[in-house]
Amino acid sequence: MKAEQFTDPVAYHAEGPVWWPQDGSPVAGMLRYVDMTAGRILTADGDGSVTAADVGSPVAAFFRPRADGGAVVATEHAVCLADDAALSDLRPAVTVLDSPEVRFNDGGCAPDGTLYGGSMRYDQASGGGVLVSVASDTSVTTVRDGVTVSNGLDWSPDGTLAYYNDTPTRSTAVYSWDADRGLHDGRTFFTLDDDDPAGGPDGLCVDADGNVWTAIYGGSRVECHDPSGILVDVVELPVTNVTACTFGGPELDRLYVTTTRENVPDGAQPTAGAVYVAVPGVRGQPVRPFAG
Repeated sequence: MKAEQFTDPVAYHAEGPVWWPQDGSPVAGMLRYVDMTAGRILTADGDGSVTAADVGSPVAAFFRPRADGGAVVATEHAVCLADDAALSDLRPAVTVLDSPEVRFNDGGCAPDGTLYGGSMRYDQASGGGVLVSVASDTSVTTVRDGVTVSNGLDWSPDGTLAYYNDTPTRSTAVYSWDADRGLHDGRTFFTLDDDDPAGGPDGLCVDADGNVWTAIYGGSRVECHDPSGILVDVVELPVTNVTACTFGGPELDRLYVTTTRENVPDGAQPTAGAVYVAVPGVRGQPVRPFAG
Protein backbone atom coordinates (compact mmCIF):
# COMPACT_ATOMS: atom_id res chain seq x y z
CA MET A 1 0.00 0.00 0.00
CA LYS A 2 1.30 3.47 -0.89
CA ALA A 3 0.53 6.64 1.03
CA GLU A 4 -0.38 9.84 -0.81
CA GLN A 5 0.82 13.32 0.06
CA PHE A 6 -1.74 15.26 2.12
CA THR A 7 0.00 18.51 3.10
CA ASP A 8 2.85 20.54 1.70
CA PRO A 9 6.20 20.05 3.49
CA VAL A 10 5.57 23.03 5.78
CA ALA A 11 7.30 21.38 8.77
CA TYR A 12 10.98 20.68 9.20
CA HIS A 13 10.43 17.86 11.72
CA ALA A 14 6.75 16.83 11.61
CA GLU A 15 5.80 14.52 14.48
CA GLY A 16 3.09 13.56 16.95
CA PRO A 17 -0.08 13.59 14.79
CA VAL A 18 -3.41 13.65 16.66
CA TRP A 19 -6.97 13.53 15.35
CA TRP A 20 -8.27 16.39 17.48
CA PRO A 21 -11.90 16.09 18.68
CA GLN A 22 -14.38 18.89 18.04
CA ASP A 23 -17.85 19.63 19.40
CA GLY A 24 -17.63 16.88 21.99
CA SER A 25 -17.21 14.18 19.36
CA PRO A 26 -14.02 12.09 19.10
CA VAL A 27 -14.48 11.56 15.36
CA ALA A 28 -15.70 14.99 14.23
CA GLY A 29 -12.33 16.67 14.32
CA MET A 30 -9.19 17.82 12.56
CA LEU A 31 -5.62 16.68 12.13
CA ARG A 32 -3.06 18.41 14.35
CA TYR A 33 0.64 17.66 14.65
CA VAL A 34 3.89 19.28 15.76
CA ASP A 35 6.82 20.83 13.96
CA MET A 36 8.85 19.60 16.89
CA THR A 37 12.14 21.47 16.77
CA ALA A 38 10.48 24.67 15.57
CA GLY A 39 8.21 24.81 18.64
CA ARG A 40 4.98 24.87 16.62
CA ILE A 41 1.67 23.03 16.63
CA LEU A 42 0.21 22.71 13.14
CA THR A 43 -3.44 22.23 12.19
CA ALA A 44 -4.40 20.80 8.80
CA ASP A 45 -7.76 21.53 7.19
CA GLY A 46 -9.57 18.94 5.10
CA ASP A 47 -7.85 20.15 1.95
CA GLY A 48 -4.40 19.85 3.51
CA SER A 49 -3.84 23.57 4.10
CA VAL A 50 -1.96 24.20 7.35
CA THR A 51 -1.99 26.89 10.04
CA ALA A 52 0.54 27.16 12.89
CA ALA A 53 0.58 28.15 16.57
CA ASP A 54 3.81 28.86 18.46
CA VAL A 55 4.15 27.24 21.91
CA GLY A 56 6.77 29.69 23.20
CA SER A 57 9.51 27.06 23.46
CA PRO A 58 12.22 25.76 21.11
CA VAL A 59 10.45 22.39 21.20
CA ALA A 60 6.82 21.30 20.81
CA ALA A 61 7.28 17.63 21.63
CA PHE A 62 3.74 16.26 21.81
CA PHE A 63 0.25 17.29 22.92
CA ARG A 64 -3.17 15.91 23.78
CA PRO A 65 -6.66 17.26 24.49
CA ARG A 66 -7.68 17.72 28.12
CA ALA A 67 -10.76 15.84 29.32
CA ASP A 68 -12.62 19.04 30.20
CA GLY A 69 -11.42 21.03 27.19
CA GLY A 70 -8.20 22.69 26.20
CA ALA A 71 -4.83 21.07 25.66
CA VAL A 72 -1.76 19.70 27.42
CA VAL A 73 1.54 20.31 25.63
CA ALA A 74 5.00 18.94 26.38
CA THR A 75 7.56 21.57 25.43
CA GLU A 76 11.34 21.34 25.71
CA HIS A 77 11.44 20.75 29.48
CA ALA A 78 7.92 21.37 30.81
CA VAL A 79 4.34 20.18 30.68
CA CYS A 80 2.05 23.11 29.85
CA LEU A 81 -1.72 23.56 29.99
CA ALA A 82 -4.20 25.60 27.98
CA ASP A 83 -7.90 26.04 28.56
CA ASP A 84 -8.71 26.26 24.86
CA ALA A 85 -7.62 24.25 21.86
CA ALA A 86 -6.19 27.37 20.19
CA LEU A 87 -3.53 27.51 22.96
CA SER A 88 -4.18 31.22 23.57
CA ASP A 89 -3.51 30.85 27.31
CA LEU A 90 -0.81 28.16 27.24
CA ARG A 91 1.22 28.27 30.46
CA PRO A 92 3.71 25.98 32.23
CA ALA A 93 2.18 23.59 34.77
CA VAL A 94 5.28 21.67 35.87
CA THR A 95 8.94 21.64 34.83
CA VAL A 96 9.97 18.00 34.46
CA LEU A 97 13.46 18.06 32.92
CA ASP A 98 16.25 20.09 34.50
CA SER A 99 19.15 19.55 32.09
CA PRO A 100 19.61 21.78 29.02
CA GLU A 101 21.09 18.74 27.28
CA VAL A 102 17.79 16.80 27.48
CA ARG A 103 14.38 17.50 25.91
CA PHE A 104 10.96 15.91 25.70
CA ASN A 105 10.37 13.83 22.59
CA ASP A 106 7.10 11.82 22.49
CA GLY A 107 4.28 10.60 24.69
CA GLY A 108 0.60 9.86 25.10
CA CYS A 109 -2.22 9.33 27.58
CA ALA A 110 -3.16 6.15 29.39
CA PRO A 111 -6.76 4.95 29.71
CA ASP A 112 -7.06 6.61 33.14
CA GLY A 113 -5.95 9.97 31.75
CA THR A 114 -2.38 9.90 33.07
CA LEU A 115 0.08 11.59 30.71
CA TYR A 116 3.23 9.64 29.85
CA GLY A 117 6.14 11.57 28.36
CA GLY A 118 9.56 10.45 27.22
CA SER A 119 12.78 12.35 26.68
CA MET A 120 16.18 12.12 24.99
CA ARG A 121 19.51 13.91 25.05
CA TYR A 122 20.13 16.29 22.16
CA ASP A 123 23.26 14.29 21.30
CA GLN A 124 21.29 11.03 21.60
CA ALA A 125 23.81 9.62 24.06
CA SER A 126 22.82 6.16 25.21
CA GLY A 127 20.64 6.02 28.30
CA GLY A 128 20.31 9.78 28.63
CA GLY A 129 16.51 9.95 28.65
CA VAL A 130 13.64 8.98 30.90
CA LEU A 131 9.98 8.05 30.62
CA VAL A 132 7.80 9.80 33.20
CA SER A 133 4.13 9.84 34.11
CA VAL A 134 2.26 13.05 34.94
CA ALA A 135 -0.90 12.65 37.01
CA SER A 136 -3.96 14.88 36.80
CA ASP A 137 -2.56 17.00 39.66
CA THR A 138 0.69 17.33 37.61
CA SER A 139 2.71 15.24 40.09
CA VAL A 140 5.55 13.50 38.22
CA THR A 141 6.81 9.92 38.60
CA THR A 142 9.76 8.37 36.76
CA VAL A 143 8.54 5.23 35.02
CA ARG A 144 11.74 4.19 33.26
CA ASP A 145 15.22 5.65 33.25
CA GLY A 146 18.16 4.82 31.00
CA VAL A 147 16.21 5.19 27.74
CA THR A 148 17.93 6.74 24.73
CA VAL A 149 15.31 8.10 22.28
CA SER A 150 11.92 7.67 23.96
CA ASN A 151 9.32 7.41 21.24
CA GLY A 152 5.91 6.03 20.28
CA LEU A 153 3.47 5.03 23.02
CA ASP A 154 -0.13 3.83 22.73
CA TRP A 155 -2.56 1.42 24.37
CA SER A 156 -4.58 -1.57 23.20
CA PRO A 157 -8.35 -1.06 22.78
CA ASP A 158 -9.10 -2.77 26.12
CA GLY A 159 -6.44 -0.68 27.87
CA THR A 160 -4.51 -3.64 29.28
CA LEU A 161 -1.44 -3.36 27.03
CA ALA A 162 0.88 -0.46 26.20
CA TYR A 163 3.29 -0.44 23.26
CA TYR A 164 6.48 1.62 23.53
CA ASN A 165 9.54 2.42 21.44
CA ASP A 166 13.06 3.32 22.49
CA THR A 167 14.17 3.80 18.89
CA PRO A 168 17.86 2.70 19.02
CA THR A 169 16.86 -0.69 20.44
CA ARG A 170 15.29 -1.38 17.01
CA SER A 171 12.44 -3.06 18.90
CA THR A 172 8.92 -2.27 20.05
CA ALA A 173 8.19 -3.32 23.62
CA VAL A 174 4.79 -4.27 25.00
CA TYR A 175 3.88 -3.81 28.66
CA SER A 176 0.95 -4.90 30.74
CA TRP A 177 -0.85 -1.85 32.12
CA ASP A 178 -3.34 -1.10 34.86
CA ALA A 179 -4.14 2.05 36.80
CA ASP A 180 -2.61 0.76 40.04
CA ARG A 181 0.72 -0.53 38.72
CA GLY A 182 1.10 1.44 35.50
CA LEU A 183 3.51 -0.17 33.01
CA HIS A 184 4.80 -3.55 34.15
CA ASP A 185 5.97 -6.94 32.86
CA GLY A 186 7.61 -5.60 29.69
CA ARG A 187 8.65 -7.88 26.84
CA THR A 188 9.64 -7.55 23.17
CA PHE A 189 6.76 -7.22 20.72
CA PHE A 190 8.80 -7.15 17.50
CA THR A 191 12.37 -6.36 16.39
CA LEU A 192 13.64 -5.15 13.03
CA ASP A 193 15.84 -7.59 11.15
CA ASP A 194 19.58 -7.15 11.58
CA ASP A 195 20.04 -6.54 7.86
CA ASP A 196 17.33 -3.85 7.72
CA PRO A 197 19.08 -0.48 7.14
CA ALA A 198 16.30 1.48 8.87
CA GLY A 199 17.14 3.40 12.02
CA GLY A 200 14.38 1.95 14.18
CA PRO A 201 10.73 2.19 15.28
CA ASP A 202 9.55 5.78 15.87
CA GLY A 203 5.96 6.89 16.61
CA LEU A 204 3.16 4.34 16.73
CA CYS A 205 -0.59 3.97 17.12
CA VAL A 206 -2.94 1.07 17.81
CA ASP A 207 -6.10 0.54 15.77
CA ALA A 208 -9.52 -0.58 17.00
CA ASP A 209 -8.67 -4.23 16.35
CA GLY A 210 -5.45 -4.08 18.39
CA ASN A 211 -3.05 -3.96 15.45
CA VAL A 212 0.05 -1.82 16.01
CA TRP A 213 1.07 0.66 13.29
CA THR A 214 4.67 1.81 13.64
CA ALA A 215 6.57 4.48 11.71
CA ILE A 216 9.99 3.11 10.75
CA TYR A 217 12.48 5.98 10.83
CA GLY A 218 14.95 5.65 7.99
CA GLY A 219 12.81 2.94 6.40
CA SER A 220 10.32 4.84 4.18
CA ARG A 221 7.40 2.93 5.66
CA VAL A 222 4.86 2.25 8.35
CA GLU A 223 4.59 -1.36 9.49
CA CYS A 224 1.42 -2.96 10.83
CA HIS A 225 1.83 -5.87 13.26
CA ASP A 226 -1.11 -7.87 14.51
CA PRO A 227 -1.55 -8.40 18.30
CA SER A 228 0.76 -11.44 18.16
CA GLY A 229 3.55 -9.37 16.61
CA ILE A 230 3.29 -10.76 13.08
CA LEU A 231 3.83 -8.26 10.23
CA VAL A 232 0.55 -8.06 8.30
CA ASP A 233 0.74 -4.84 6.26
CA VAL A 234 3.16 -2.14 5.11
CA VAL A 235 2.43 1.45 4.05
CA GLU A 236 5.15 2.76 1.73
CA LEU A 237 6.22 6.41 1.53
CA PRO A 238 8.48 8.17 -1.00
CA VAL A 239 10.63 9.79 1.71
CA THR A 240 13.10 8.10 4.02
CA ASN A 241 12.49 9.43 7.51
CA VAL A 242 8.98 8.53 8.66
CA THR A 243 8.24 9.73 12.19
CA ALA A 244 4.73 8.92 13.45
CA CYS A 245 1.17 7.99 12.50
CA THR A 246 -2.41 8.28 13.72
CA PHE A 247 -5.89 7.37 12.55
CA GLY A 248 -8.33 10.14 11.75
CA GLY A 249 -11.09 11.31 9.46
CA PRO A 250 -14.85 11.18 10.08
CA GLU A 251 -14.72 7.38 10.26
CA LEU A 252 -11.27 7.17 11.88
CA ASP A 253 -10.26 5.11 8.85
CA ARG A 254 -7.51 7.29 7.38
CA LEU A 255 -3.92 6.74 8.50
CA TYR A 256 -2.04 10.06 8.65
CA VAL A 257 1.75 9.77 8.60
CA THR A 258 4.26 12.49 9.49
CA THR A 259 7.75 12.81 8.00
CA THR A 260 10.86 14.92 8.54
CA ARG A 261 13.65 16.71 6.69
CA GLU A 262 15.97 15.83 9.56
CA ASN A 263 19.06 13.96 8.27
CA VAL A 264 18.00 14.53 4.66
CA PRO A 265 20.63 16.16 2.39
CA ASP A 266 19.80 19.65 1.15
CA GLY A 267 17.86 19.48 -2.10
CA ALA A 268 16.96 15.82 -1.70
CA GLN A 269 13.46 14.49 -1.07
CA PRO A 270 11.57 17.77 -1.55
CA THR A 271 8.39 16.43 0.07
CA ALA A 272 10.11 15.37 3.31
CA GLY A 273 8.33 17.21 6.12
CA ALA A 274 4.90 16.68 4.55
CA VAL A 275 2.05 14.65 6.02
CA TYR A 276 0.93 11.63 4.01
CA VAL A 277 -2.30 9.66 4.17
CA ALA A 278 -3.43 6.11 3.39
CA VAL A 279 -6.71 4.20 3.77
CA PRO A 280 -5.71 0.76 5.08
CA GLY A 281 -9.20 -0.69 5.55
CA VAL A 282 -9.32 -0.59 9.37
CA ARG A 283 -10.38 2.01 11.91
CA GLY A 284 -8.40 3.64 14.68
CA GLN A 285 -9.20 4.56 18.27
CA PRO A 286 -10.23 8.03 19.43
CA VAL A 287 -7.42 9.96 21.09
CA ARG A 288 -7.23 9.50 24.87
CA PRO A 289 -7.36 12.83 26.74
CA PHE A 290 -5.33 14.04 29.72
CA ALA A 291 -7.30 13.98 32.98
CA GLY A 292 -5.72 17.17 34.34
